[in-house]
Amino acid sequence: MTVPPEAFAVFGDRFALAQRYADFLATAGIERGLLGPREVPRLWERHLLNCAPVTELLPRGTRIVDVGTGAGLPGLVIAIRRPDVRVDLVESLQRRVDFLAEAAELLGLREQVRVVRGRAEDPAVLAEVGDAPFTTARAVAPLDRLVKWCLPLLATGGRLLALKGASAAEELTEHRTTLTRLGGSAAEVVVIDGVSVVVVERRKKQR
Repeated sequence: MTVPPEAFAVFGDRFALAQRYADFLATAGIERGLLGPREVPRLWERHLLNCAPVTELLPRGTRIVDVGTGAGLPGLVIAIRRPDVRVDLVESLQRRVDFLAEAAELLGLREQVRVVRGRAEDPAVLAEVGDAPFTTARAVAPLDRLVKWCLPLLATGGRLLALKGASAAEELTEHRTTLTRLGGSAAEVVVIDGVSVVVVERRKKQR
């Protein structure tokens, strides 16, 4: 597994931590079926470096809820790159929850990262992680479903940051009416270091 030169600049003094996470993904992550074996040669480019740019949209000291986090993408990458950000990882499958708990322990992130088992739409999950300033999601579902699941977890004025591919603008256009109906506003695509992030704000209540 070759480390791209830009990884050292992206993660800076947290690079060793990112390397430890990459190694854990390439071993336990593959063994437990969280990632396919073909992902190993491209772990850095396709996963860690692809997730890192979203941290540029987060203010200092905030909290994010990563919905359907799977192997911790982008949630654990955010926690690694930004030690000032508190991260809640929401995942419904027990084997993934176990992996995430082990990863947080291995990386020394237990004080910063909380693993929550459940689905975003579960009342228990809303009670535990709701009223968040930010939610994130990557490769979880189409935008209309993401908004339906993620906006209720946000505080009024909070933002969903959905990592999407090259078709982000088209997807936003397709679902914009639904996003508005579900309570989203100020929806836009922000491109950071080649990564497209759909930003949807939870509409402020009318006075």
